[in-house]
Amino acid sequence: MNTHVPMGPGKEFDAVRALLAQWGSAAQGVGDDGAILDVPTGSRLVVSTDSTVEDVHFRRTWLSAEEVGWRATQAALSDLAAMGAAPLGVLLALTVPAPWRVELAGLAEGIAAATRTVGAPIVGGDVTDGDRLALTITVLGHASRPTSRAGARVGDTLYVTGRLGGPGAALAAWEAGALPRPAHRLRFARPAARVAAGQWLAAHGVTAAIDLSDGLAGDVAHLAAASGVRCVIDLGAIPCVAEVSVAEALASGEEYELLVAAPALDARAFAAAHEGLDLTAIGRVESGSGEVRAEREGRPATMPVTHDHFAG
Repeated sequence: MNTHVPMGPGKEFDAVRALLAQWGSAAQGVGDDGAILDVPTGSRLVVSTDSTVEDVHFRRTWLSAEEVGWRATQAALSDLAAMGAAPLGVLLALTVPAPWRVELAGLAEGIAAATRTVGAPIVGGDVTDGDRLALTITVLGHASRPTSRAGARVGDTLYVTGRLGGPGAALAAWEAGALPRPAHRLRFARPAARVAAGQWLAAHGVTAAIDLSDGLAGDVAHLAAASGVRCVIDLGAIPCVAEVSVAEALASGEEYELLVAAPALDARAFAAAHEGLDLTAIGRVESGSGEVRAEREGRPATMPVTHDHFAG
């Protein structure tokens, strides 16, 4: 059933109509000045926005248009995963320069495919011209008790989902003028927001969570600062993808795995509920004031420098 509001003439709106035709049931109620969504009784609305910009987050030669759309959408959904939220809908603001317009169908397919993985319809947005491709994606979700990065408690264990290092290894290969290993490229091009895992973790006693967009070394510092605690990372416990060192895994950004703190979690039960996805204990929470300490075999170690968009 078509729930969209009819739009007037113009090339911009022709492009929107073409997108809606391709998206089919993946989009609902588009065309009005705002989206109207019902939030279940007893839940709180969770909203986040994420941007993917050509030549900042990727280069055109690295990814197909479908992969760009998929990756940008999964990156935004990952913020809902960290909050333990169930997705309600997705809003898109697309800046599409002339050279990319022939790729609009591929971008649309990647976006829709990603939203379908979590059952969140596209409910509105905007399309405009510009000098480079940019996808700004706003995700809306709900949770009765959203998980914050500010709740870690002294005595908690730190856990991470999945295995780390693939996106960083792919990026390093491309920047060196080489082709990344297929498994590393796949982790960069086709990340999976851990939405179901985030809800499971929220239901099993997680006190704090953050998604790994800036790299484990950087994001654990954000969690420590928000919670006002010291996070101690055991470098020997870091789960790495094949052919990646611990240092590379710690610095690898855009992983979209989850780092969580909890009194105790059952890794076997977690894996059984999520198709064998790893949940690895990698450290602990101590009394402190926002610092991070690394250890290897009980001895102090050094954490790597992580990515900062505004670094010189």
